Amino acid sequence: MKIKLKLFATLGRHLPPGARRNAITIEAADGSTLFDLLDRYGIDHEEAFMVVRNGVFMPPAQRPIEPLRDGDTLAIWPPVAGG
Repeated sequence: MKIKLKLFATLGRHLPPGARRNAITIEAADGSTLFDLLDRYGIDHEEAFMVVRNGVFMPPAQRPIEPLRDGDTLAIWPPVAGG
């Protein structure tokens, strides 16, 4: 299945060369979860502070268990500070 993965701020360093506008489209196995993708790209689970799936916030309890679907778009931000 195809998933669009968008990584923002410091997470962008995990994207492979050739990524455009902080995003790539990847192939993922059926039944993959967000945590599976984070592990694949070497992103610590705690670094994925805010996750939006298809424009809707994805609560932390769903991230390790909710299977992704073909065509999903995931936008992920790390914790940020400042004001």
